[in-house]
Amino acid sequence: MPDRVRVCIIPAGGSPDELARCRALLDPDERARAAALGTPTLRDRFTVAHGALRALAGRAVGVPPGDLAWRRGRHGKPIPAGPGVGPHTSLSYSAGLVAVAISRHRPVGVDIEHLPSGRDPVGLAERFFHPAEARHVAAGTDAGERALRFTRLWVRKEAVVKAAGGRLWPNLAVPVHPGDVVACVEPAGTYRLADLVTPSAYRMAVALPGDAPYAVESYPLTLADVLCSDESMLERMIDPPASRC
Repeated sequence: MPDRVRVCIIPAGGSPDELARCRALLDPDERARAAALGTPTLRDRFTVAHGALRALAGRAVGVPPGDLAWRRGRHGKPIPAGPGVGPHTSLSYSAGLVAVAISRHRPVGVDIEHLPSGRDPVGLAERFFHPAEARHVAAGTDAGERALRFTRLWVRKEAVVKAAGGRLWPNLAVPVHPGDVVACVEPAGTYRLADLVTPSAYRMAVALPGDAPYAVESYPLTLADVLCSDESMLERMIDPPASRC
């Protein structure tokens, strides 16, 4: 049976009560990082993202969210640690959406991006991407298609870097189109990519190390779903009932 990755897509905002419940799940460092952000929107999005990550990861392995801990790898990748060791996780947020990826057996990377506005995707691709990918972006039939192509390549690169625990800039020129098995430059390694269905203004990708296939299950959730106290929440995501707690 192939490995399985669960990816939950959540709105980046919530009610005052939901935000308070998310904030209560954070550790002191996460609360300080949220407080240091410049606007309420940024603070709320950070709080929702990290609170949702803790709630979902803890429920996936039956560990209280507050018992989960992560240490930082060489380039900042969060790695499960501490007495409540949880699954491999990855977190991404852009504009109004948050993506949380959970993998039990292999490191995982996920990236979600809102389509760029007021930027030149062709110029950016020519500056940072492999020449063949820059040509692929430039060949888009119109501005919207060029933005879609650029963003799809960007999230694929980010997903690989997050799974690898490396740095983005040395890997921007690594080709991630058209194949799904790609090579990371720093640190060196092979990764399998998958594109995920998202709302039309976004693109999202997930990556795991190695070339072995894996199954991806994607769930659009509300913050109320994530914070539901019923321990069977993850099972209900597969076959949700008519009512929620």
